[in-house]
Amino acid sequence: MKNADVWVVAGPVGAGKTTVAELLLSKIKPAPALLDKDTMYVPLVSKMLVNSGRSEGEREGKWYDENIKIYEYQGMTETAREIRLHGCPVLLSAPVTGRIHDAEAWKNWVEELGGETVRLVWVRSDRETLWQRISSRNSKRDTQKIARFDEFIEAMKVDMPPPFPHIAIDNRMSAGKSLENQISEILNAL
Repeated sequence: MKNADVWVVAGPVGAGKTTVAELLLSKIKPAPALLDKDTMYVPLVSKMLVNSGRSEGEREGKWYDENIKIYEYQGMTETAREIRLHGCPVLLSAPVTGRIHDAEAWKNWVEELGGETVRLVWVRSDRETLWQRISSRNSKRDTQKIARFDEFIEAMKVDMPPPFPHIAIDNRMSAGKSLENQISEILNAL
């Protein structure tokens, strides 16, 4: 049996991945199993940060990457691989910054997920849109992002599309088409 498809909805924190994922889930048949990094790991990560004497808003940086993020993505990857081995498509929603901006890392991750077919849906944003969305949602998880916004923007590689074939969804405040129209066009073209 061929592995079921994987959809990866990726992009910066605050870009609108959850909204895009929900729209895709409503249109893809059969509907994929949703694995959202925040839903899966926010309570665990909060507890790990507090127990390690770290700020609950420290969701990026060297310590976080080495002690938490690597395991979040490992868990998502192994769960997605197992689900699709049984014939169920999967939709992953997470920033995936390191993998979507490095063609070799992406290729390796596709193999870890169980091989093709893996579709990347990159949610495009910009500095102004991210500032408005992140600052208005008033979440403890975003305190470091807001305090170090320039570093956050640079780390997220906001203006850099993935260097390999992907599906781009423009979710900037200045986008010319609605998300619904963009997603319908993309799915109709597949």
